[in-house]
Order: sequence, then C-alpha cells, then structure tokens
Amino acid sequence: MITGPGGDWSRVRADLDRHACTILYARLGDWRPEEARGPRLRALLGRDWARFLELTHPDVRTRFASSRVLLKFAAAAALHVPPQSVELGYTHTGRPYLRGYDGVHISLSHTDDLLLVGLATGGVIGVDAESADRKLYGPGLDRHMCTPHEAAEIEAMDPEKRDPALVRLWTLKEAYSKAIGLGMQFRFTNFGFRTDGTSTDVLRPDGSPGSDGEWTFRTYEIDGKYTVSVAVGDAGFGPTDDTAAGTALDAGIMDALAEVLGEDETQEDEAGDWW
Repeated sequence: MITGPGGDWSRVRADLDRHACTILYARLGDWRPEEARGPRLRALLGRDWARFLELTHPDVRTRFASSRVLLKFAAAAALHVPPQSVELGYTHTGRPYLRGYDGVHISLSHTDDLLLVGLATGGVIGVDAESADRKLYGPGLDRHMCTPHEAAEIEAMDPEKRDPALVRLWTLKEAYSKAIGLGMQFRFTNFGFRTDGTSTDVLRPDGSPGSDGEWTFRTYEIDGKYTVSVAVGDAGFGPTDDTAAGTALDAGIMDALAEVLGEDETQEDEAGDWW
C-alpha cells in the first residue's frame, strides 16, 4: 500500500529486484488533486492532460488523474527519474505503456476508491480490481463471461458462492486480457480458469490446460472489500537487471533532461508539494 507521494517507494524497487514484478495499491483520497487545473497536475499528466479536460463527471476526472499520477510515481521509482518526466502512451486497444522505455511493463486498474498498479520487468503484466460484493450471477453466463466448463461448475455451486467465484473469474480474465494487450476484444467465453479458488492457469473452454506454465496468476482480497487479480507472463528473456532510465537513454539526452527539470527536482523533493 502506498499512502501518498511520500510513501515508501523503495519497496517498489526491492520487489522488482527480487521478483521482477510489483503490485501496489492506494486510496483515492490519498491521491486526490487539490486543484483540478493546477499547473503541477498538468505537468504530471503530460499527454493525458487533454483526455483529462475532456472528462465531464467530477468523480471520473478525479479517478482518471489520480490513477495516472500514481502510475507515474510508481514508474518513476522503477526508472529512477522524476515522475513528471514519465510519459504514458496507449496502444490501439487502450493498453498503457511507458514511452521511450520498454524495460518495465505496466498495468492499471481502479474501482470505487481503490487504485491499483502493476509493474513487471521479466514479461508482461495485467491487473484488475472489482468490488468483492459485485453481483454477476444471472442467465446467459456461457454467452457473456464463462466457458461451458466454468458455467457448469458455477451452476453446481451453492448459491452464496456463485457471485464471489464469478468476481474472481472476472478479475482473472480482465487481468489476463490486459496483459496480452487485447482488453475486452478477447471474448471471455474463449478461455477460462479454475472456479474453486485454487492456483490456476489458463484453461480451454472444455476445462483442459490451455498454457504451458509461462503464466502466473494470483488473486487477493483487500480489506474484505475488493477482489484483485494479477496476471504475469514470462517473456522468456529473464528480468531486466537495471531499470534505471539512464541505461536505456543516450547520456546527452539524460543531461539535457536533467538540466530542464533542474538538478534538485527529484521525486522525494516533490513529495510534499506535488500538486
């Protein structure tokens, strides 16, 4: 958990060094901008500033800005650069990535007052969060979100276990589809997972194994309110040993960037007055 810009970012770097991935979450209230149009927020959002201005609902605007800023602070911790120097790009499916640096893969999710970020250096990553009490059970499961195998197992469950199992399945499928970069374009009825809450891998529609151990999946509960799932795919090249941006950029470019930003403008210096 990260309680704000002044949180313990060393844990992000430590997790990446040890596990080649890290997952962090935060409360929306700890990352709420004080001035929606403040110049510091504009600098932090960068290319996302235009998208931010297009949003009309106040809650949607706040969640959009806060989640992007959290993601930039997390990426900055991994790259050893100021957060305002991190630029996000988006694929045609909406998947975010770090512009100019492909050594760290990122994923983002948010729901209600929960913000969730995943970073990985050994492959791709996808994260998803949903309210644990979300109601998903209803007619037509096999047409919208479940494989035939999953639907049969859900129907055989005690009624009170169906929605929690479906929320877990939904977050796993969201996380996996985000990790492979397809989002909702990948039909959830075309792949599945175990429904009993045990360790899982990708399954075919008939319930047979659909992958060969190159993926790792985990599901967690946060405060009993949220179900969070993570999918990490091994790229087969091993983790990136050094995530500092300086190892991927020309030294002259780095010097110019440092001059523009100011030598003393570090992430820690900005933590107390970041908006």
